[in-house]
Amino acid sequence: MAPALLVEDDPDIREDLADLLRLHGFEVQTAANGAEALAMLQKGPLPGVILLDLMMPVMNGWAFREKQLQDRTLSPIPVIVITGAADPEREASALSAAGFVGKPFDTGQLMRMISRYCS
Repeated sequence: MAPALLVEDDPDIREDLADLLRLHGFEVQTAANGAEALAMLQKGPLPGVILLDLMMPVMNGWAFREKQLQDRTLSPIPVIVITGAADPEREASALSAAGFVGKPFDTGQLMRMISRYCS
């Protein structure tokens, strides 16, 4: 099973969500911002899906996604946007993301989305 990469700057959300994913049987890698996530991706192993927060310091989700799409090895990895934005569907569409989950998120919906890529 391919791991999921969770990119979230809030340490409480990152840890709680990673624990939740592990409880549901998923392997999880975590990064605190886009720059850290890119460094992890370049070292491997590649995840089955990236769960991406948008508002982060150092490198936000938009900058991360731009860099990811420029790299032939990384661009095929699907991204699920996790955001508190008023219109998460629009944000996800603008980033050509595979999907989105609004904050606060629906656990069942999130697990179904991740299962598509990390089974």
